Amino acid sequence: MDLMIDQEFADKIPPLTKEEFEQLEANILADGVVINPLIVWNGVIVDGHNRYRILQMHPEIPYQIHEKEFTDRYEVIAWICKNQLGRRNLTPAQRKYLIGKQYEAEKAAIRNTSGVNQYSSADEVSGQNVHKPPALKTSERIAKEIGTNERYVRRAEEFTKGLDAAEEVSPGIKQEVFSGALKTTDSDVAAIARAAPDDRLELVENLRRPKASARGQPMTEAADPDLEDEGEESDEDTDEEPETYTPSKASIRQISAAMASDAEHPEHRIPTAFIIEELSDALDSMIFRWDFMLGEHPDEADDKECRHQIQVLVEKGRAYLKLYRGGKKRDAE
Repeated sequence: MDLMIDQEFADKIPPLTKEEFEQLEANILADGVVINPLIVWNGVIVDGHNRYRILQMHPEIPYQIHEKEFTDRYEVIAWICKNQLGRRNLTPAQRKYLIGKQYEAEKAAIRNTSGVNQYSSADEVSGQNVHKPPALKTSERIAKEIGTNERYVRRAEEFTKGLDAAEEVSPGIKQEVFSGALKTTDSDVAAIARAAPDDRLELVENLRRPKASARGQPMTEAADPDLEDEGEESDEDTDEEPETYTPSKASIRQISAAMASDAEHPEHRIPTAFIIEELSDALDSMIFRWDFMLGEHPDEADDKECRHQIQVLVEKGRAYLKLYRGGKKRDAE
């Protein structure tokens, strides 16, 4: 049976390395059959793109297909992303992109369903009096499913849109970000989608330039480890696209540095909301990254030496936070 490949669907599948692809091919040849069926929708491959490539190289290998029903393309994309999030070999950027793309697709699927949204069932639309608990917002549900917070899901969507916009003007940059070859901040990536189309290439080129910190030194990932999960926070607690601009945390840092050095203008003060947003996001990022790393590598984390080093980090963090009891830093005891 000739199956079709939809490039938009295929692009949601994180590519295998050369070694991974060759290992998959070797496993299939050793088994003499493709054990897992290819998932298809109306003759289009949904899951199994790499296996299908191998089958084209070895047409004698038997395989099966499983036809799965979906309402529309958005539902297919959401399913692909959710399925791929179960892989253990995803990079943090790939995982973030898939989360954002799943959220984006599910919202589109909701809007594409006539008369039904995430807050109403078909019975409610028809006017029947039903008593059901209110449905979770899309971002809340996805956050619960993947073990993170709603704010991270919304930021992931902004990252996803920015990376898609960057790929349109500079093909190949998405894979550079996924592989870690190009270090970026989420806020810089998200800004690309918000920019005018004619300005996007310049922003992409800026991603490749070394960043300078407030002290004038090149910024590295080690210098600011919470940047990996940075992004824009929506002012509205909804699933809709935010319409107002929220300053990125990189901008907040620059403002803070400038005001700290400008003693002639004491009336200039950083809003409390900026400070709390920065601290809250750094804390959320830390919690997510610890949960993700320890959850993805439980066996390694259970190693005696690893547990010892984790405890050292715990004590370091605890000692630091104790300095801020009462909301103001005290001298070390």
